[in-house]
Amino acid sequence: MKKTLVLGATPNPGRYAYLAVLRLKQYGHEVIPLGIRDGVVAGIEIRKGRPAIEGLDTVTLYLNAQRQRDYYDYILSLHPRRIIFNPGAENPELMRLAQERGIETVEGCTLVMLSIGAY
Repeated sequence: MKKTLVLGATPNPGRYAYLAVLRLKQYGHEVIPLGIRDGVVAGIEIRKGRPAIEGLDTVTLYLNAQRQRDYYDYILSLHPRRIIFNPGAENPELMRLAQERGIETVEGCTLVMLSIGAY
C-alpha cells in the first residue's frame, strides 16, 4: 500500500480532501492528513505544521497553487515518489520543480484514481 500525505486535509465532510482521507483508508493505504484546522478524519488526527515523514509514496494536493507556495520546500524535502495535483490544485511551477528532482507529477483526481484502480 502507498503511504500518502493529504495536504489540505479538513474535518469538513463536505470537502473532497475529507473524502480522499476516507477513501484512501478504505482502500488500505496509510494516510497522513495535514491541514490547518484541528480535527479527525476516519479516526486519524489531522496534523499541522511540517512533520517529518519517512517512506512517503504520494503527496495528494488539495490546496490551490497560491497556497501551495508556502509548502514547496516541505513537499520536495519529503522526497515522495509522486505528487497528485487534484482539480483546482494544478500548479505548473511546483510540477516543474518536482520533475527536476525526479518526482512524478500527475494531474488527476485521487478519488477517481482509487475508484478505477489507477492509484
